[in-house]
Amino acid sequence: MPTWDWPLQQVADLTRSRNDLRARVLGAGTPPGDIADDVERLLLAYEELASNAFRHGQPPVRAMVTAGGDGWLIDVTDASVDRAPTPAVDRDPALGGLGLHLIARLCRAYGWSTSSGRKHVWGHVSLAPVA
Repeated sequence: MPTWDWPLQQVADLTRSRNDLRARVLGAGTPPGDIADDVERLLLAYEELASNAFRHGQPPVRAMVTAGGDGWLIDVTDASVDRAPTPAVDRDPALGGLGLHLIARLCRAYGWSTSSGRKHVWGHVSLAPVA
């Protein structure tokens, strides 16, 4: 299973790593069929999780994506182990804070944990069934 890993030192690194992720996924011998929508969901979930680490976490931020036969696992880590990801409730959408709700829609499974002084926020983006 291919695994790709990016240290993210500044917000500008998100664009570079997102473009690199797209190139690697499309060049990694992904399963047959039209996966364009799946790749777009992956990229959106990746960018949302990584940008949340910048907004709500502490450096250093690191992102890893592992490809599997049924999709991709995104794992974004930061040093803010004492700050749990919390979905916005009863908030005006214009104020933001809806990223975790978006992750819930894009990912088959998602969650978070802490380990060795790092917070891991992860999501699994599955391949849509090929008809």
